Amino acid sequence: MYVGRFVVVGPGIAAYRVSSRSFPDRRVVDRDGTLTVGPTADAPETDNPYVSYNCLRPAERAGEDLVVVGNGSHVDPVTEKLELGYPPRDALALSLLALDFEKDDYDTPRVAGVVSEDEAFVATVRRDALVVEAVEEPTLVATYETDSPEPFDLGAETASEAARELYDLDLEHPVCAAAATVGEAGVETAFHNG
Repeated sequence: MYVGRFVVVGPGIAAYRVSSRSFPDRRVVDRDGTLTVGPTADAPETDNPYVSYNCLRPAERAGEDLVVVGNGSHVDPVTEKLELGYPPRDALALSLLALDFEKDDYDTPRVAGVVSEDEAFVATVRRDALVVEAVEEPTLVATYETDSPEPFDLGAETASEAARELYDLDLEHPVCAAAATVGEAGVETAFHNG
């Protein structure tokens, strides 16, 4: 099954996978703690605005460590709003509402999550809805097929395990994955490139 790009979030853990039929020549790189999806050196040139973006960013709000994860440019305004003191629900809703779904041939939904050590929020904006939910267990939302949040059995406990677990899922066209954990020791990030 092809579900496209997707996030999985639960209290203390966030993960994201790029799955793509159209732009498989991408990878995740670490840019000073921000994980960014971008083309590989041998990727064909494109002017598609949805190919490169920050997919995972640590944030801090009132001394609390948070992580923002998502499938596009909305990760940055969500992070900025959190750092200004907005609650996670509001930061997600305002940013997704402002940017709306992707204006491509498929009206691709934007998916995102915000995670702290004890809380998690998952969100999507599609052509027909804006959904933001607090979740107490790992929850998945994808751009296709699973574009409403649903529980997900995530066995990983570390960021590295989560990135690898998402990459290895039996879902079509894996490209790369990123993940983070939030705990007493702060934020740990990891990624896996195919």
